[in-house]
Amino acid sequence: MDIAPGSLLRMIDSPADLRQLSKEQLIQVSDELRQYIIDMVSVHGGHFGASLGVVELTVALHYVFNTPYDQLVWDVGHQAYGHKILTGRREEFISNRKYKGLSGFPRRSESEYDTFGVGHSSTSISAALGMAMAAKYKGEKDRKAVAIIGDGAMTAGLAFEGMNHAGVADTDLLIVLNDNCMSIDPNVGALKEYLTDITISQTWNKLKDDIWKALGKLPVGGHFSRDIASKIEHSIKGFISRSSNLFEALKLRYFGPIDGHNITKLVDTLNDLKNIPGPKLLHIVTVKGKGYALAEKDQTKWHAPGQFDKITGEIYRKLYETPQPPKYQDVFGLTLIELAEKNPKILGITPAMPSGSSLKFMMDKMPDRAFDVGICEQHAVTLSAGMATQGMRVYCNIYSSFMQRAYDQVIHDVAIQQLPVIFCLDRAGLVGEDGPTHHGAYDIPYMRCIPHMIVSAPMNESELRNLLYTAQLDTTNEPFVIRYPRGEGVMPEWRTPMQEIPIGKGRKLRDGHDLAILSLGHPGNFVTAAIRELKSDGLDPAHYDMRFAKPLDEELLHEVFTQYDRIITVEDGSVVGGFGSAILEFQAEHHYRSTVRILGIPDRVVEHGSPKELQRECGFDAAAIARTIREMMNDKVRVWSAG
Repeated sequence: MDIAPGSLLRMIDSPADLRQLSKEQLIQVSDELRQYIIDMVSVHGGHFGASLGVVELTVALHYVFNTPYDQLVWDVGHQAYGHKILTGRREEFISNRKYKGLSGFPRRSESEYDTFGVGHSSTSISAALGMAMAAKYKGEKDRKAVAIIGDGAMTAGLAFEGMNHAGVADTDLLIVLNDNCMSIDPNVGALKEYLTDITISQTWNKLKDDIWKALGKLPVGGHFSRDIASKIEHSIKGFISRSSNLFEALKLRYFGPIDGHNITKLVDTLNDLKNIPGPKLLHIVTVKGKGYALAEKDQTKWHAPGQFDKITGEIYRKLYETPQPPKYQDVFGLTLIELAEKNPKILGITPAMPSGSSLKFMMDKMPDRAFDVGICEQHAVTLSAGMATQGMRVYCNIYSSFMQRAYDQVIHDVAIQQLPVIFCLDRAGLVGEDGPTHHGAYDIPYMRCIPHMIVSAPMNESELRNLLYTAQLDTTNEPFVIRYPRGEGVMPEWRTPMQEIPIGKGRKLRDGHDLAILSLGHPGNFVTAAIRELKSDGLDPAHYDMRFAKPLDEELLHEVFTQYDRIITVEDGSVVGGFGSAILEFQAEHHYRSTVRILGIPDRVVEHGSPKELQRECGFDAAAIARTIREMMNDKVRVWSAG
């Protein structure tokens, strides 16, 4: 994307260039940076509103602090586009989130300015504190560490754990609390209301400018009495009834709230805070989507809108002549309402993803039965467990990669007590452009190894409905995992009648003679496509949709291993410890001698790209399955070709 001649942004290849400008020029830099993000995301897609909201903060941080020696830790990473553009990646930014291109999130291997890899929320305070403590240990007294965290991410337990330690660690740590009342969806909970009280408090707003001016004029160094400074600080705290209690109680010096879009104020404030020792928190107030009116008005819609017309705001959608399959998450959300209308015991829980998971449908229609608990996966699981002890049938909907954050609760609070919580793991498999922090690669292994756990995956929308129906039946008395991928299914006419699926029972989709393919979940559709491709080769594979990684359908597996000496397993999860591993365990236990090939996500970190690109790279798309069949049936292919 070309930048207008004479602009300041095109002169900035590193923060060192930015620091050559005057403070007054930073207003223009911020305007140009915001416009550049709008231009790039409108054409190439990506996260949008979060980065627009922190443009001024990003410029101010790199202007005031000596990055990369001073270390900035961005929470989540949705807000880091401006940071990437200012740190030598402006020309490369066209490749953001594309296959083999820049990551959509900060990552240490990409730039020395990316001090910590992020993707899941609420890690910044702990990571920055670790950096600050290491700097203190090494005697780097001039080195600063800054954590930038949103008010949504602040609801997670890890953020409180980090603050709790920071208050007593005696390090030079600055926490910047970016308060915009949003994560992807509007924030929820008491902390949000507490921060709102601070922001709108007439008493605090009356005092804050005078207080800040007093603190800002305190001389730095030995010329000013520490005793007098301490008395002023305690006097100020005495005037504030509740504004700083939470953070001050954790022994963090609290400053703010200030306007996060006033670049001059931000620079002055950060310069002052840089010279105040010890752990401290700066509370800034911003608007997610700032500078793009439509994004300011509908912040959820414009979190990651895809490609759009930056002038009209039209978000580009593919036009189809025929009805298209729905997204799996929408099938979940709408089916759950159908089930809840018939079963009063059903409740829904999600940790801050009501729109992404489509639990929003139930929250709108049944607000007393579906709950967003904030970015609190551990709480979501144990809350669900508590409800289950009272006879409720709880659908706890968490993205597969986010469920990793609540693994202890799954084991300790659910499985050991054998509570029938229903875990709906959205975004299972390779999610695409969000990359390795968001891929749902590991849930089959980490759930399969837990006693009393049922692990299932639907091949299509009808199967998802049947599994959702089965999980809430009174005959199902164990924790139940239903994993499904991001995006569209395969059935435009998806509202099929629901029926019970016997736990641990697969199904034969196609008879065959040459070899057997065992699939789990959505990749079964890739198998179907591969078999169609093989017709011209004279190959005749059988196909079994196993449905469950645990318990396995042993009756069906005995049939397979008895009839076929060549077997392929296909899954959209880790090949280490996953569904294919379960098949090998069965084979070893029963001393079968068939050759088994496992297709799935390999034992390495898979980067970002479109799902199709990544499935091809990992070798379990339709073409890869067909290629594997030909390799395993090479002797027959040669005979067929010769004939």
